[in-house]
Amino acid sequence: MTSLYSPLSFTRGPQMKNRFMLAPLTNTESADDGTLSEAEFNWVTMRAEGGFGLTMTCAANVQASGQGFPGQLGIYDDRHIPGLTRLAQGIKTRDSIAIVQIHHAGMRSPAKVIGTAPRCPSDNEKTGAIALTTVEVEQLVQDFVRAAQRAEQSGFDGIEIHGAHGYMIGQFLSPSINLRQDQYGGSPENRARILFEIIEGIRSACSDNFMLGVRISPERFGVRMGEALVLAQQLLLDERIDFLDMSLWDIFKEPEEEEFKGRSLISYFTELQRGNVRLGVAGQIRTPELAHQTMEQGVDWLMLGRAALLHHDFPNRMQADEGFTPMSLPVSAEYLRSEGMGEKFITYMRTWDYFVAD
Repeated sequence: MTSLYSPLSFTRGPQMKNRFMLAPLTNTESADDGTLSEAEFNWVTMRAEGGFGLTMTCAANVQASGQGFPGQLGIYDDRHIPGLTRLAQGIKTRDSIAIVQIHHAGMRSPAKVIGTAPRCPSDNEKTGAIALTTVEVEQLVQDFVRAAQRAEQSGFDGIEIHGAHGYMIGQFLSPSINLRQDQYGGSPENRARILFEIIEGIRSACSDNFMLGVRISPERFGVRMGEALVLAQQLLLDERIDFLDMSLWDIFKEPEEEEFKGRSLISYFTELQRGNVRLGVAGQIRTPELAHQTMEQGVDWLMLGRAALLHHDFPNRMQADEGFTPMSLPVSAEYLRSEGMGEKFITYMRTWDYFVAD
């Protein structure tokens, strides 16, 4: 079994000192215009200091109309560059790879936040979303590319394209949401076209050593498991990207679709051909024991979300004491403050079931 504390190299970018990545966690801490706040800087860099080999920002929106939540970090305008530069430096000086996740919420953009009807691959009656024109899809591709250029200009080591959890790219991938009749709809290849155009655009626009990752999820939001497997295999063999981030909700659960039941969800992806692309997973990895069990499945790295919310230094703590017992939920607001969480973040976490003690 690969050690959680052995280094990991990528085709591009710096070597990761261990196998822990920080998940791109929604924190609602940025200013209304998407610029970095002091609270967000402190929370993110505290995780880098705590031993994560790669520290990823929350999802940063590539268009103002693609904002997914209040207080979201922006990367759609040059005015965001000074804050992004400070954040990249803060992560890297703490011996961690700095990555921005770039994102568009699509029909999941709240109208009250963006001030207009959200956009989507196709008209969506349930959300009131309006279909993008073909020209607007092409512009969206360019805005993802421009966001990656801003990330590189700001000093980040790379970016991750958010193609999971039913946001804009995931909406294009879904045959039940994407009902387009142009080159971006219809077959699985056409529905994935926008993702591969973004990948190609970033590779052409950014430097040869700039890291590029992709996050996808194989279930929910209209995504089909069989199509997700085909897409994951394509991405794992695509030399233009460096890592594939599979968000699996719960790595050891069985798939939801009947034809794929009988084995763990993670096993379908670890058996794929990998090429030079590094494969990692996220999904309920909350204890040292589960971290080891995840690595035993054959992944290259793992991503922590809730575990990192509770322990900014989970990697360092686990390395010092393999038997350490993480905090159990719910926890007090005061404890979360001690872990670097600001007041807006704590307010957001109160919307999670059984997380913050009253």
